Amino acid sequence: MKSYWMQSDGESAQIELREIDQLVPGAGQLLIRVRAAGLNRGEFILGHGLHKAGAAKPIGMEAAGEVVSCGAGIENFHLGDRVMGRCSGAFAEYALITEREAMKMPDSMDWNQAAAIPLTALVVFDMLVVQGGLKAGEWVFIPGVTSGVGVTALAMAKTLGAKVIGTSGSQAKLDVLKNIGLDLGICTRAPNFYDEVMQVTEGKGVDLVINTVGGSVFPECVRSMAFQGRLATVGYVDNVLKAEIDIQLLHTKRLTLFGVSNKLRNPEQRAESLPAFRQEILPLFAKGQALPLIGKVFSFDDLLAAKAFMDSNQHLGKIILAGSE
Repeated sequence: MKSYWMQSDGESAQIELREIDQLVPGAGQLLIRVRAAGLNRGEFILGHGLHKAGAAKPIGMEAAGEVVSCGAGIENFHLGDRVMGRCSGAFAEYALITEREAMKMPDSMDWNQAAAIPLTALVVFDMLVVQGGLKAGEWVFIPGVTSGVGVTALAMAKTLGAKVIGTSGSQAKLDVLKNIGLDLGICTRAPNFYDEVMQVTEGKGVDLVINTVGGSVFPECVRSMAFQGRLATVGYVDNVLKAEIDIQLLHTKRLTLFGVSNKLRNPEQRAESLPAFRQEILPLFAKGQALPLIGKVFSFDDLLAAKAFMDSNQHLGKIILAGSE
């Protein structure tokens, strides 16, 4: 079977398509025929520490496909089921998903939509609901709203009844997102959004920040927060890993700052929010709500082109790698 692998020397990485032995599901695992897989920028950023220097590993972190084999102890899935889930080695003809991570796809959902959900939507659910405690009517601010995580956060936040502000360096992309619910788009890549944020929130600030950009906008995000506001750090595409914290604002406004990463969590911890996600979010997908925006779909042979497209920041929404023919 074909599988994409990446090897890093700590400074650069090489991606290659390999021919490997057919995977066999172990106890509690499903083997799926991959029909689509989602790209995630963090997997390719060496500073995120997902790849050890000198080690080669299969890549791809979320997939959708049909079950072709079940390991021992599987109770809730059967051959032919259409499923989606987080997994390792998703950029391949076949992938293994544990039963606790697998989710049955709503009948109305296509492969590309399903592949855009497992990792990104669960991260967004963590930020908005599990840790973020989002309530209907609150203001959410998303620097870098046109990224895959940003667009997913916009869609889910709006479905949950929030009002959303976002930034992007592209006015054209912001205009598209306004048509699907963005309340205010600020065309900037610089940390200069405080005045517009405070104006639209009538001087109160935002209740929840989803920082997809990194340290370059962190101080301005904190400055823009409301009393008892929360800030989630989910990425640092600017590669700025240090930032000043206004201790007085943190203290007087009773702010909450938290990170969103699965890097140090064990499988049980990563799966903790799945039951709530299945109960609260999957029914929304089935109704056609909060669906991911697909930026572009590449063929299986074009992973390098898909990554280059992602690195160019031309896309709006999720980039998908289609399954092999």
